[in-house]
Parts: sequence; C-alpha cells; structure tokens
Amino acid sequence: MKTKIKLMMALKIWVVIFPSITLFLFLFGPAFSTLPLYQRTFILTTVLVPWTVFIGLPFIDAVIHRISQKQKE
Repeated sequence: MKTKIKLMMALKIWVVIFPSITLFLFLFGPAFSTLPLYQRTFILTTVLVPWTVFIGLPFIDAVIHRISQKQKE
C-alpha cells in the first residue's frame, strides 16, 4: 500500500473512532465505571469495532465520495 493511502485510511478510522469512543464513554462511562478495566475494554471494543467497520467507515467513504464528485463538477 502506498503511504498516502495508508495515511488516508488512518485518518478516516480516527475520524470515526475518536468521536465514537468519546460519545460511548460520555453516555455509558458512569454505568461501566464499577467494572474491571478488561470488561470495560471488552464491551467498548465489542460495540465500536462493528460500528466502525459496518457503519462509520462506509458513511465517511460516502461523504468523501460525494464531496469529490461535487468538486469534479
């Protein structure tokens, strides 16, 4: 993979992951605060990995595609 493609993929993943983790912890952090760290991490990743792969990244890709199409016009 070229470096530019890797950088773009990393940026897209970050754009999905950062707000998702922040929102998840804001909404559910207090409820999960009594759980051990490994359980909190398991729950967080169980929810956010599928969210990122099946919803977040396709959404970001669609937005980028729509923007690039408008720039070509």
